[in-house]
Amino acid sequence: MSFADIVGLIGVAAYLSAYGLLQLGRLKVEERAYALLNGLGALLILYSLIYDFNLPSFVTQSFWLFFTVLGYWRSRAGRPAR
Repeated sequence: MSFADIVGLIGVAAYLSAYGLLQLGRLKVEERAYALLNGLGALLILYSLIYDFNLPSFVTQSFWLFFTVLGYWRSRAGRPAR
């Protein structure tokens, strides 16, 4: 297993953690941790795709990252900074 594979698997773990914690009620969609885990997952999987490219996965991860960032920004719009 290559370093890129390990990085990609960490990305998968980040996705699954976000989803699992959400389903278990330990995390809410509005929380920063949810966006962080989703964004981190996409970035790490994109990194792994540099070494073993797959176009459908690249497109999926790129849009996942885009929508995660967009959703995070929209959820923070109009809220006071913490």
